[in-house]
Amino acid sequence: MTLENMSDPFFRAPILNSPYRLPSRHWKLDESGQPKNEVLNERRPASLIAPIPAPEKARPQRVLIRDDKAAEGETAMQRHELLTEINDLRRQIDHWRNLPSSDWRVTSETARLLRHWRRDERIGIPPFFCQVEAVETVIWLTEVAPTRGRVGRRFFNHLQNVNNAVNSGLPRLALKLANGVGKTAVMAMLIAWQTANAVRRPNSKHFTKGFLVVTSGLTNRDRLRVLHPTDPDSYYKNRELIPNEMLGILDQARIVIANFHAFKQREPLEKSRAGRSPIRGRDVEIQSSETEEQMIQRVMPELTGINDILVLNHEGHYCYGVKDDKNDERHLKGDARREANKNTERARLWMWGLEAIQRKVGICRAVDLSSTPFFLRGSGYAEGTLFPWTMSDFSLMDAIESGIVKLPRVPIVSNIANDEAHKFHCLWEHIRKKIPRKGLNGSASLDPLSIPNELQTALAALYGQYEKTFALWERASAEVPPCFVVVCNNTATSKLVYDYISGFYRTNEDGSTRYCEGPLP
Repeated sequence: MTLENMSDPFFRAPILNSPYRLPSRHWKLDESGQPKNEVLNERRPASLIAPIPAPEKARPQRVLIRDDKAAEGETAMQRHELLTEINDLRRQIDHWRNLPSSDWRVTSETARLLRHWRRDERIGIPPFFCQVEAVETVIWLTEVAPTRGRVGRRFFNHLQNVNNAVNSGLPRLALKLANGVGKTAVMAMLIAWQTANAVRRPNSKHFTKGFLVVTSGLTNRDRLRVLHPTDPDSYYKNRELIPNEMLGILDQARIVIANFHAFKQREPLEKSRAGRSPIRGRDVEIQSSETEEQMIQRVMPELTGINDILVLNHEGHYCYGVKDDKNDERHLKGDARREANKNTERARLWMWGLEAIQRKVGICRAVDLSSTPFFLRGSGYAEGTLFPWTMSDFSLMDAIESGIVKLPRVPIVSNIANDEAHKFHCLWEHIRKKIPRKGLNGSASLDPLSIPNELQTALAALYGQYEKTFALWERASAEVPPCFVVVCNNTATSKLVYDYISGFYRTNEDGSTRYCEGPLP
């Protein structure tokens, strides 16, 4: 947000809807995604504000005669078709939601949970509308679509076709939810719905008591422990995500939370090639890595004996099948190529693990939860292309207009030239090579005061706005102060910026320490 547009209606009062109701109004946006200060009295349709680069097709004869306009037209058509699927499914669910419960065409357990999540008179804070809608999408496709004839088959066939084409037949479904709206609660609601039905209907192929939650990092894995019903901070009880009379059913759920790195096959025989020689038979090669069965038993022993588990991919945009023909990488160099290689390695490992589980155990559905379910650089698809198995969308603008998430700000300094000001709109690209880094041995300490001047200027500009807001809240006797959040690319940069803002202790040559004040009081 710039200082110049602080007087615009959107920036003064961006919230239009209740977070607990279906959105009924939205700000009209221009072609670049900026609000035009015009409010439309209807829900925002699913859309992609940012343009999507055209994919290179794995058909050399077409690539040779392909021009940019043709590529853009084909991509626009693919994007339109997918967004049509999302918007049409949304309308089907809106109609279904307003039917009498006797016409929902769901099990009694599902109906009980839907009434619990939707009702107004409940004690405590209900789930956000976007959380309920995401779960409703999975419920509708699982329980309602099979009873809706041609209407239901349309969406079923769409998912089956794209999964056969892109995911080797793995039954995936992506839910696009803006960061900050509470994807963990959505996962808890899905686990509760599946378990409640699986306990009462043990022979149903639609429901399971076995759940594998796959995460992209150790921090996320630890944070998701609230999905376990026995955890002291369990969401099911603390957030009232399930009626009290159904809490006991959750004891039968088997939930495994694992980082995707766990899929990497280990070396069960910890010996070098020379060390293995004496114990190798004359004609028998000693197995030097885990089989798929051994990997699965190590990663999810708690799910032994359960067939067709439900997989929940937290930050599922890191998981996709990589195309062998990766023409989009041919011009990549340096950091861009390293990023593409990292994305490829992670995606292949994550996808291989799920495919192995599908082969040996069975997956009834894999649900991806992500704010950005797009193909990444190095995938072989156009970077930024929406996963074609995405069936639900609640965007960042939707979350802002519903008062769920914070409004991002872009630092603007009034006394610098326009070309310099442009740097703040894509700050990282201008400072990434200037950020202090540790040596290869990691021993050198980093000086927070040595961060790039551009970053110091940006922080000062943001702090100037924060300081004014802080004073306003203080005069209004607000019980808590406003929060100033800075998003960084990794934990090393985060520590540098944190120390720069808050102050830090510097170690002197004699081993003593002295405190250095941060420049932003």
